[in-house]
Amino acid sequence: MEIVYSETELQDYMTRAVQVNPSHPVLIDRYMIGREMEVDAISDGETVFIPGIMEHIEKAGVHSGDSIAVYPPQSVSKKILDELSKTTISITKALKIKGLINLQFVIYEDEVFVLEVNPRSSRTVPFLSKVTGIPMAKIATKAILGQSLKSQGFDDGTLPPKDSVAVKAPVFSFAKLSDVEIALGPEMKSTGEVMGKDKVFEKALHKAFVAAGVIIPDSGTILATINDKDKEEALKLFRRFYQVGFDFLATEGTAKLLRSAHIPVRTIARIGQGEDDIIKEIKSGRVALVINTISKGKNVESDGFKMRRIAVERGLLCLTSLDTTEALLKTIERSTYSMDPL
Repeated sequence: MEIVYSETELQDYMTRAVQVNPSHPVLIDRYMIGREMEVDAISDGETVFIPGIMEHIEKAGVHSGDSIAVYPPQSVSKKILDELSKTTISITKALKIKGLINLQFVIYEDEVFVLEVNPRSSRTVPFLSKVTGIPMAKIATKAILGQSLKSQGFDDGTLPPKDSVAVKAPVFSFAKLSDVEIALGPEMKSTGEVMGKDKVFEKALHKAFVAAGVIIPDSGTILATINDKDKEEALKLFRRFYQVGFDFLATEGTAKLLRSAHIPVRTIARIGQGEDDIIKEIKSGRVALVINTISKGKNVESDGFKMRRIAVERGLLCLTSLDTTEALLKTIERSTYSMDPL
């Protein structure tokens, strides 16, 4: 599975896809860069009960299993949440589902689009069961065996969220899997997940990061190399990193971006193009965090792949999604500015 942004990338993908499966068709979908939402529901064929709606931190395009999920949603209007609930109930009843169902949506330009419908249990069922106190598997099993939801005390609609925030974060095993590309995309790469819970979103997020084994730096040097189409969005985050005390190393194009915003930066050479190149800097131990957004498609420069691999193998946090980067930054900012520390 791959996201393509040009006819050239499409032709390249089709060549490789047909080589892999010459007898099977290739499915092409329209890709919309929007906010992804996830819903788990229980149905007995007549009543549809929704224990919770989750918001993904990463935009659509990152597999749901590799995304950070937040319950309840923190940046979605009541109008959208009501539409998600209404659509879930409508689809579930139309499909005559008995048991569990998982639906994934994309919010694009304030409209709700159905991404996929899975008439089964999902990996978020244990997460939602824990944070809502609703034993979803038990209730769904009774519904499958003929006991109505109403007799179990549940009606159509969504359970009102409790006064707390829970975050589900993926766990990766990149350091143990050599030569695996760590950049996130539509194919799932995580090998587990953890949960953080608190009254405050940033605290819950911090707990989830720590549980996932992420070492969160509160200062130090960021090594940044950003794809051209991500530079405008990245610059907003770099300003905030600079304000909390980080300094920067960057490849030539990204260094030029930082200087245009009057952010001090030292330019670093690409692999093999200078005495102090990217790999040497990472190995030196002077880098606290790597932020690298890659070119889309499979035509990724080999030095970018080597940089990400060496960072992971040395236990250094390497982020390829700006959404994840901002989430991490929020925990750092709260720790820096708040009188109520993490």
